Amino acid sequence: MMKIKDIKTYPLSIDMENPFYYGEGWIKCRSSLIVELITDEGIIGWGEGFCHGNQPPEPAQAVIERALKPVLIGREIDDVNVLWDEMYYLTQPYGRSGVAISAISAIDVALWDCLGKAAGKPVYKLMGGGYRKDVPAYASGFFRTPGKKYPESNVDEALTYISEGYNGMKVKAGFGVDEDIRTMLALRKALGDDVMLMVDANCAYNVAEARRLLKVYEDCSLHWFEEPLAPDDFEGYLELKNLSSVYIAACENEFTKYGFRRWISHRAVDIIQPDLCYAGGFTECSKIVAMAQAWHMQVMPHAWGSGIGQAASMQLLAVVPPTPTTFAASEPMLEYDKSDHPFRNQLVEPVLKINKDGRVPISDRPGIGVEVNREILERYSRS
Repeated sequence: MMKIKDIKTYPLSIDMENPFYYGEGWIKCRSSLIVELITDEGIIGWGEGFCHGNQPPEPAQAVIERALKPVLIGREIDDVNVLWDEMYYLTQPYGRSGVAISAISAIDVALWDCLGKAAGKPVYKLMGGGYRKDVPAYASGFFRTPGKKYPESNVDEALTYISEGYNGMKVKAGFGVDEDIRTMLALRKALGDDVMLMVDANCAYNVAEARRLLKVYEDCSLHWFEEPLAPDDFEGYLELKNLSSVYIAACENEFTKYGFRRWISHRAVDIIQPDLCYAGGFTECSKIVAMAQAWHMQVMPHAWGSGIGQAASMQLLAVVPPTPTTFAASEPMLEYDKSDHPFRNQLVEPVLKINKDGRVPISDRPGIGVEVNREILERYSRS
């Protein structure tokens, strides 16, 4: 059986030429941890440990190099469930969430990439087959930069996305209740009723503020309100859940089936948003998706990483089942990050592209479906 010969880590980071800000503060750099897993038969798999905002990639790199790599070398690559559990329980005393799970996620994605390449099949085929051949994409952007006038700049940005083929878009919020209300009223007026609008507050508000926003968002026919509260305010989400027809979405900052268990079983939100490169990789996210299916809860994966994470997320989107299975079932959508990210499009080939119908094809190439440009990998690596 094919075995792990080596694991290499690449902490990528670049300072932004044009920093932008949102509800949680300034984004001054983009970072990610890339993992290269090499087998004894020469097959190479790529994975990513997602980095939020200004998060440095080195802590997750240290977990891999110091804790995980020594116990993985020489192991068979198809033992994905066994390896995941061993990595989790090894890091449990100091992990369970955060950078430790990000590190495990990166290795797990790389393992599945190897398995797909060895079998000559895309990852989604190894996970039981795809429910769809393509997915709708929504534009995720609307970060703010100095010197622009708002909400006028938001309207201009939205019109650009429509010209590119997007039928839905997610707007950054968290700039104050009154400011966020002005923004969404202006966007709905400019775009009409046919464009799907979502709002992402990135945990900027408390329950009282979010309740006030929900009232206006309902009048704006908002599709979902994402992360209105801090990820630790579980009881607050329970309070908000049934106050409006606007869906409540959250959990990009949650980890593993253990973390998602109470959010799903208590129906604390309408839509859960695990990030493949953060919540545990393919092995764990498949279990999170299965739990959500059992509770008839919609899964809308978060995706804000490099081209590797983006390609891997497409494979996960293929296996998210309709919820529930009906003629007019709701589809999962790809979050297409429109912010400046140099090693998203430069790092991999082929680059994901949206078609004229606002959809993105799911790759049938082996593994996660991309090749990595090593020159770009070296250019942005801090190791």
